[in-house]
Amino acid sequence: MTGSRRLLSPRWLAAGGAVALAAVLGVALLLQNSGSACAAPPSTSAKSGKATFYDLAGGTGNCSFPSSPADDLFVALGPDQYSAGAACGTYLDVTGPKGKVRVKVTDSCPECAAGHLDLSRTAFKKIGNEVDGIIPITYKTVTGVTTPGPISVRVKEGSSQYWLAVLIDNHGNQLRSVTVNGKSTHREDYNYWVIDGGAGKGPFTIKILDVYGHSTVATGVKLAPGVTQKTSARLVGGGTTKSSSSPKPAKKKAAASPSASSAAPTTSSAAPVPESTELAGPATEVALPPAEQAVDLAAGAAHACG
Repeated sequence: MTGSRRLLSPRWLAAGGAVALAAVLGVALLLQNSGSACAAPPSTSAKSGKATFYDLAGGTGNCSFPSSPADDLFVALGPDQYSAGAACGTYLDVTGPKGKVRVKVTDSCPECAAGHLDLSRTAFKKIGNEVDGIIPITYKTVTGVTTPGPISVRVKEGSSQYWLAVLIDNHGNQLRSVTVNGKSTHREDYNYWVIDGGAGKGPFTIKILDVYGHSTVATGVKLAPGVTQKTSARLVGGGTTKSSSSPKPAKKKAAASPSASSAAPTTSSAAPVPESTELAGPATEVALPPAEQAVDLAAGAAHACG
């Protein structure tokens, strides 16, 4: 679909046809039994595969993020793993002959079979020799990533009170749903969440839910097409978090201690900011409870939809 947006490097291979077919059939059965609207958590177990690399030729990939990660560490996935945009904004740890790198999913690779990751040139060079062109790898989805900044919301160009599309970034975990002023949205494969009838003139309150059941809420999002609006809401570590702009007045210099029983979603106000002010930095992994570390695609379907 967006071949013109990607400059492909010389790479191709005959990559595990039987494995790819099994993966596709598995996903098909899952969707048949649980409903295509239900987003199941991705498997977090390590898998073997191969990696190539490419350079973006304009644009930033099918996920529609307004800019590539500041560290230039990103990956394009084949149709099965891209999952019609569901993988956008998630992270993979990829290990190759020279070491390990963490990459953000920002693009699709229509030619890539399951297990074939198309890395940015920068990411590829961290784990392999560029001259090789293709290298063996192991990789796994990472949950509970601390993202480079808080949740940001971008209202798509052409949006109005009658049709609205929003892009959510810096969520880390795969998203299950986004609601705007209580209205359900549907995700397009270019990673925007759309309300065909619109949600009014705004401002909007946006609730974001991931496939593990964790949520956060951003308020005060304006109907400002083409503008990235940064919030103070975060969806990290596998749980809801409190906004840094709303400290509890009763506590004096209390040491921060994560609460596993926190149930209230984060609420924050969003304000338009220039894209160049987006925070950037290396992502770090936050430990999750053991039950969430071993989520498997088939077993996770009931959890995500239950």
